[in-house]
Amino acid sequence: MGAMMLAVAGAANAKPVKHHAKRTYGAAPVATYAGGSELGELRSEVQALRAQLDAQAQNQAAIQAQVAQTQAQTAQIAADAESVQDRLDNVPAQVLTTIGELPKAKPSWAEKTQITGRVYLDASNIVQKNNGQRVAPSGAAVDIKRFYLGVDHQFNDIYSANVTTDFQYASSAPAATGNASTIAQTELYIKKAYLQAKYLPWFTVRLGAADLPWIPFVEDLYGYRYVEQTLTDRTKFGTSADWGIHAFGSFDPIGDPKTGPVVSYAVAVINGTGYRSPPGTSNAPRTNTLDVEGRVSVKYMDFTAALGGYHGRLGVDKGTTLNATYGPVAFRDASRFNALLAYTSGPIRAGVEYFTATNWTAVGNRVTGDKADGYSVFGSYQFQPEWGVFGRYDYVKPTKTTASTKKDNYFNIGLQYEPAKIVDLSLVYKRDKVDNGTFSTGNGTIGATVLGGNGTYDEVGLFGQYRW
Repeated sequence: MGAMMLAVAGAANAKPVKHHAKRTYGAAPVATYAGGSELGELRSEVQALRAQLDAQAQNQAAIQAQVAQTQAQTAQIAADAESVQDRLDNVPAQVLTTIGELPKAKPSWAEKTQITGRVYLDASNIVQKNNGQRVAPSGAAVDIKRFYLGVDHQFNDIYSANVTTDFQYASSAPAATGNASTIAQTELYIKKAYLQAKYLPWFTVRLGAADLPWIPFVEDLYGYRYVEQTLTDRTKFGTSADWGIHAFGSFDPIGDPKTGPVVSYAVAVINGTGYRSPPGTSNAPRTNTLDVEGRVSVKYMDFTAALGGYHGRLGVDKGTTLNATYGPVAFRDASRFNALLAYTSGPIRAGVEYFTATNWTAVGNRVTGDKADGYSVFGSYQFQPEWGVFGRYDYVKPTKTTASTKKDNYFNIGLQYEPAKIVDLSLVYKRDKVDNGTFSTGNGTIGATVLGGNGTYDEVGLFGQYRW
């Protein structure tokens, strides 16, 4: 009995044993729960992402195929080019020589010919007085002072030629019957006509009518020739061109053209009558002597200094002129000395010119010679690319021996406008006064014939030039 009771008690105190259900793998549970719908959506998104990745993979494959095709085409082009070059390299030398010997097209005459032109014109009003009385050519008018038409032709690197024409009006007086219908004639004449040979930069020769050494040189520095002639030209103690043999050139003795000094020269052996009188005519007969004009100049930095001179008989020494009292005329030698100092830099131009002359107006005067001198001061300032101001003053004593009290005072002031590179327009005022006699200038004869009298010339207007 005791043993049975102990067995029962042990069984009662023992812990119960949990039994687990056996799980079957590989089969989905049959039961559902609240998160099932979210799982379905997640599966859909995963499938969509897989589709996009597949599409991108296909696109990348297509791009790679296209790149491979382009590379193949590039390689083919390079191979073709190499093949062409190989064929060119294998062209026989005789064929290439023949091609090089084929005649080239001959350049036409026009390709080495240039047409140039220049016109000086004005629209102005003139008031000229003789001892206070108004005289001709007072009044308003539009005028063309100069019309140059030139032809330049280059034969080769050495030889060239130039012909430049000018014109003037020559009006005859009306008939005594009062017929005022007389037509003024326009005379066309040669300003320049020469053959040129440029052998070296410092040695060029011209044969014919060409620029003289002094006046054109000063015109380039002055810059306002279309407004007024330079000092020596305006007062008729020189001319700008003549017939003869001309030589000129320039060189840099230290080999630095930017700073200089640059030395230039010009010399001419000429007839002495000027360019308007062709040689051998009644106005320019053959003479016993020829005249000489020369110039030497130095340009250093922005400064230019020049000296010039003239010697001769101005083309009047015909050797057959007789005087009723003295027999054959004893001609005097005319001479002129010139000096100039100028500064040209950027918008500024300034300079002074001086001359002295002996017997210029008395070459054929057996009894009395004569002297003259004068100076000119000029300046300009370009305050804008198209606008500038300028001014000039001249003082001349033209007859220091025969009429020592005669003097000429001239000045001009102006405002310039340059609407184009080939056009210049200037509003200008000029005044010229001659005391104690008359004086022939580029603006006509000014002064008074009355002893101790004077004459004035005032002009205001628009002056211009057109060039091509």
